[in-house]
Formats: sequence, C-alpha cells, structure tokens
Amino acid sequence: MTGMLASVENLTEARQVLESGVDIIDLKSPSDGSLGALPLETVREIVHVIGGQRPLSATIGDLIMEPQRVFEAVEAMAGTGVDYVKIGLFPGSDWWQTIIGLSPLSKRVRLVAVLFGDLSPGLMQIAQLAEAGFSAAMLDTLDKRGGSLTQVCSLGYLRDFVAEAKAYGMLCGLAGSLRQVDIPLLLTLKPDYLGFRGALCLRDDRTASLDVNAVRNIRSMIT
Repeated sequence: MTGMLASVENLTEARQVLESGVDIIDLKSPSDGSLGALPLETVREIVHVIGGQRPLSATIGDLIMEPQRVFEAVEAMAGTGVDYVKIGLFPGSDWWQTIIGLSPLSKRVRLVAVLFGDLSPGLMQIAQLAEAGFSAAMLDTLDKRGGSLTQVCSLGYLRDFVAEAKAYGMLCGLAGSLRQVDIPLLLTLKPDYLGFRGALCLRDDRTASLDVNAVRNIRSMIT
C-alpha cells in the first residue's frame, strides 16, 4: 500500500500534517533549495514533540558530493533523532566515495538517497546505494519550475525505478512537484510512498503556508 509523505518546515506544520493522517513527515526548508535543510535546533524541537507518532525524515541541504562535507552533515542530522536522513545526489566531484563513506552511518540511521529525475540518473546507481547500506531511494526533481515528475520522466522509467528499488529491498518514493492529477497514475506503480510539498500549500506555492484542506484531499486520494 502506498503511503503519503508531507514536507514541512516548522512544528506548526508538522502538527497539522500529523492530524491529517500523513504517513511520513519530512522536514526541510523549501525556500533554501530543492532539499533545503532546516536548522538542527528546529529539527530537534519537532522530534521532541512529534517523534514516535510518525516516522520523521530530514534533508541535509543542497550539497555537492564532497565526502567529508556530506558525512558531517548526515552525522549531525542523524544526531537530532530523526528516523531517516535524506541525501540528494547532486552533481559533484566524487559521487561514489561520498556514498561509500556514509556506510558506517547506515547502522545508526536509515539513509535515503534522493535522485533527480530531470537529471536522468542511471538505474544502476540503485544497486550501488544498496551496497552502501542505504534503506531507501527516492526520485524527485531538481528544478521545481520544470514540471512535475510525471512530466520529466516517462512512465516506463518510473516503473523501472520502482521495480529496481524493490528488487534490492529498499523503500521507494516518488516526488517532485507532484499534483493531484498525478496521483492515480503513480499509484498504479505501487511505490512505497508519494511525496508532496507544493500541492499541499496555498496557491500551490511550495514556499507558502500549508493548506490543511489540500493536505486532507491528497491524503484521501492516496487512501
């Protein structure tokens, strides 16, 4: 059964999506990039209040693939007590060494790799992520102005992504400016969860406040 991930940027929003019945609460700062990171103290506050009621994930920010920098960011975010730490596979100098370098942390926190559909990532990367100890793979979009995931990726590619992640025993998520109209199609692919931010906000603006009615509507469509 497919669940719903909702991205929030503060405790008030976390409480709102919790009450609306979402399955995973994702902590990030939409105004700071595609995977902008919240301050550690904000994440700790949300973990203290919400932790244990729903799984919590948090992003480390839009960082290029520099092993030491990414390791330190993941280690710091893991220290907040979140259940999942999301790492965007941004262009950088040393992708493989960065991923392998995170292997020790996979014993302390579940790692989620975020690949970007509009960069056409190769599906062979999923096997490498599984080898490095990642628990989940998520397909998102880097350019939030370039259309939804279903507009930048073919249905066949999305189907193959889901199948490949599941073949390696990883959780699989689909996100990226998803709209309500995308939900029925994506549900047929049976990902573990669908992720939303913009569609949950006033005026469909990912940097605006949450619209609780939109959260509930999308929750009901997925259910």
